Amino acid sequence: MTPDPGPTTGSHYPAERPGDIHARPVPHPGRWVGAGVVLVLAAMFVSSLLTNPRWDLGLAGQIMIQTPVLEGLLKGTIIATVASMTIGVLLGTLVAVLRLSTNPVMRYLSFLYTWFFRAIPRYVLLTGIGAGLAYLYQQVDVGVPFGQQLAGALGLSHDLTFFSVDMVTVANGLVGGIIGLGLSEAAYMAEIARAGILSVDKGQSEAAEALGMSRGQVMRRIILPQAMRVIVPPTGNETIAMVKDTSLLIAIPVISELNFQAMAIGNRMFKVMGGLVAATVWYLIVCSVLMVIQVYVERYFGRGFGAERVGAQRNRRYARAGGMGGA
Repeated sequence: MTPDPGPTTGSHYPAERPGDIHARPVPHPGRWVGAGVVLVLAAMFVSSLLTNPRWDLGLAGQIMIQTPVLEGLLKGTIIATVASMTIGVLLGTLVAVLRLSTNPVMRYLSFLYTWFFRAIPRYVLLTGIGAGLAYLYQQVDVGVPFGQQLAGALGLSHDLTFFSVDMVTVANGLVGGIIGLGLSEAAYMAEIARAGILSVDKGQSEAAEALGMSRGQVMRRIILPQAMRVIVPPTGNETIAMVKDTSLLIAIPVISELNFQAMAIGNRMFKVMGGLVAATVWYLIVCSVLMVIQVYVERYFGRGFGAERVGAQRNRRYARAGGMGGA
């Protein structure tokens, strides 16, 4: 025997909808205590900044606008970050695709690449490029392998060398630092891109291939656009980390870099803290701008997913419920 559903206005819906539930949140006094402790510590830090003259805030502001510091910010930090991340993203995406390849040779070679560059600290890698690469190969000839021997055997006057690269100039400059940071970053980006590609349902690629798309078209038009939702957040974090890692270019050594120039001015004035604060403030500014950009990029690639999608579904459900109740 079914229970009485109560009075109804029709054959399906109740006459009266239940009232609102006035629920009270569970009190968490520990959170307020923790918030109070954090506020006290923050106030103490601000008080120290304003009252302790050893911070040299005025001098730090003067150092920040010095020409060598601004050039180091542009050339050694911003340009190196953009160039290194460009190499890292492009090469890392390629390595990620190769790791998912059915070709065992490509798959194992890409694994060896990520294993090597993820295991080597960037400071050690940059030191090896600056000190070891120029020592091992002062000049690199690009051409046919064993070109001189082949030219001698064939009686040719040309040694089959297309062009030569002065490794001393490359390894001990900004280009060497960008290459080193880019190669290291590509290993991390390969894992990020691989995780993004694997997050896309396999049925997407199968459906695209059934429509006649090639594997390259499927990757460019179907897989990667959907994988960007997963790839973008860690890529933004890697970009912010790269801004800070440009301070490691001193291992090359590259002196046209923000931290080196700010600290050099502070050391010459015997005001180390002033130079340190100047570099810190510039890093905070650049990373804050990148964080804001990351938020908008994530929002762009996350359209139709996550909270926005759930909220849209909830609004439609409420609209339908309201329409039924008013019927």
